[in-house]
Parts: sequence; structure tokens; C-alpha cells
Amino acid sequence: MFDKLLVANDGSQGGERAFQCALELAKRLGVALEMICVEELPRHPARIEEVEETRADASSLFDTVALNANIEAKSQGVALKTHVVVGHPVPAIAEFAERGGYDLLIVGFMGHSALYNRMIGSTADRLVEIAPCKVMVAN
Repeated sequence: MFDKLLVANDGSQGGERAFQCALELAKRLGVALEMICVEELPRHPARIEEVEETRADASSLFDTVALNANIEAKSQGVALKTHVVVGHPVPAIAEFAERGGYDLLIVGFMGHSALYNRMIGSTADRLVEIAPCKVMVAN
């Protein structure tokens, strides 16, 4: 059914729920799992130092997210490969999923207010709309 799984994990509660769900699914299916973290840079940096500071903070966060994910996957007997890409989360994840030919993308949902979701939408909502593969939203 699903041979190539990709989970998006930004280190948030929703990302962690998505990772746990993906890990359980990969284990049940007996397939490897890949994880993507998107290093989002400021939209309008005031100075180059701001970009460098943001990258350093993101790298530190995603190093920790990847390390913890690898420890958990290994303890569950699941092969995990992690990727950190730079960009805006929705297009970066969708493009990565398309290039990689994934069967299923697992994402988390943060549960913003109804007003927020109506006005802005969520990353999960937009990925459900544009991802080139099936999307599972872990709530």
C-alpha cells in the first residue's frame, strides 16, 4: 500500500505527533521512514546577521529534533533518514515530496483557533490541497 513514507517534523507538538504516527505506521508496514524539517528563514530580514542567527537557531533545533527522532526510530527498529531543507514550509515540503516520489506524507496539526484557520489557514490544510501524494494529518 505505502512503500515510501515522509513525515514533516518542525519540533512542535504537532510535529512530534506526526512523527510518532509515522513511526508506528512504518513499523507496522515494515518500511523505512524519511523525515523532513524545513528551516524557515525570515521573510524580510533587516540585516544579514538576522539571517545567520535564524539559521543557527534552526540548525540547533533541527539537530536536536533529528537526533531524538533517530534514537526513537532505532529503538523501534525503523530505519530513518532525515533531511533539513531551507524555504517556506508548504512549498518546500510539497516539492520535496514530489521529487522523492513519496506515497504518503504525514504532517501534524496544531489546532489554531477557528478564526485563525479561516483567515490564514494551516500548513496541514495547504499541504492536503497541494501535496503530490496522499496526506495523513495527525491530530
